[in-house]
Amino acid sequence: MLARNAEALYWIGRYVERADDTARILDVSVHQFLEDATVDEDRASRQLLRVLGMRQPDPGDPLNMWSVTEMVAFDRDFMSASIAASIAAARENARGAREVTSSEMWECLNTTYNGLAERERAARRLGPHEFLNYIKNRAAMFAGLADSTLSRDEGYSFLLLGRAIERMDMTVRLLLSRAGDRANSPTWVTVLRAAGAHDTFLRTYRGVLDANRVVEFILVDRLFPRSVFHAIAIAEDCLKEIDRGADSRVGSRAEAQRLLGRARSELEFLAPGELLIDLETRLIALHTLGQGAGEAVAEQYFHVTPYVAWTDARARDEEIEPILEGEL
Repeated sequence: MLARNAEALYWIGRYVERADDTARILDVSVHQFLEDATVDEDRASRQLLRVLGMRQPDPGDPLNMWSVTEMVAFDRDFMSASIAASIAAARENARGAREVTSSEMWECLNTTYNGLAERERAARRLGPHEFLNYIKNRAAMFAGLADSTLSRDEGYSFLLLGRAIERMDMTVRLLLSRAGDRANSPTWVTVLRAAGAHDTFLRTYRGVLDANRVVEFILVDRLFPRSVFHAIAIAEDCLKEIDRGADSRVGSRAEAQRLLGRARSELEFLAPGELLIDLETRLIALHTLGQGAGEAVAEQYFHVTPYVAWTDARARDEEIEPILEGEL
C-alpha cells in the first residue's frame, strides 16, 4: 500500500473518532450546565478545554455554555481540535484517498461535512444537543460502513489503528480530568456518560456506583469496546496485521509495538484495588505512551526517505579529475 494512502486512512480513523469522542464529552458537559445551576460555567469550560487539549482563552474572558460550544464544536479552523475541523480533515483525507475507501464511506463523510452548517443553525435555535447528536450518529454510521464495506487488508488495519489510538488518547484525557475527585463524587457518573459507558456499567455492576469500579471499567475492562485496554489490544492487533514479519527473538522490533505493549502490560498486571492509588501519575504515563506510539507509527510507515537529487555529471567529473591526475 502507498504510504500516502495508509496515512490518509490512519488519520480518517483518528479524526472521526476525535469528533465522536469530543461530541460525547461536550454533550455531557452541556447537560451538566443546564441541569445544575451551581456549576461554575467558566471553571468547568476551562477544564473541558484542558481535557481536549485545546487553547485556553485569556483569564479575563469568562466562558459559558455557548462560548465553549462555539470553540469546541463550530470552529472551522483546521489548526483547532474542534468537531467541525475534525470532520473537515477526515473528509479531506478521504477525498485524497478515494481509491482505498469505499463509495459509501466517502458519501457518508461528504454528506456529514455538507450538513454541518444546517445542523449548526439548528443548534443555535434549539441547543447544542442537535449538533452533537448529529455528529455521534454520523460517526456511528461511518464506523458501520467501514466495517461492512472494506476488505480486511492493510488499509482496514490502518483505519482501525488510527481509531484505536485516538480512542485511547481521548479516554485517558477524560479520566485525567477527574483524577483528583473524591471516590464518592457524583462526577464519576459524568465520566461514564462521556465515555459512552453508563448503561453498560450499570448492567455489569448491577447499579452499584463506585469510583474504583468506574476507573477499572473504563481502563481495564476487556469486554467493553471503549475501554483503554481494549483500544490498546486492537491497536496491537492492527500493527501485527500490518507488519506480519514483526516476530523477533529479543522482543518487539517496532517502537510503536513496544510502547503499546508497555502500556498494556502496565494495565494488565495491575491489581484492581490499586487503580486509584496514584491515578494521575499512571494516567499521565499512559497518555505519554499513547502519544509516543502515534508518533512512532507515523515515523515507521508514513515518513518516507527524502528524494535524492542526482549530482550533475559534469560537476562530478570536475571534482574527480584532480584526484585522478594526482594519482597518475
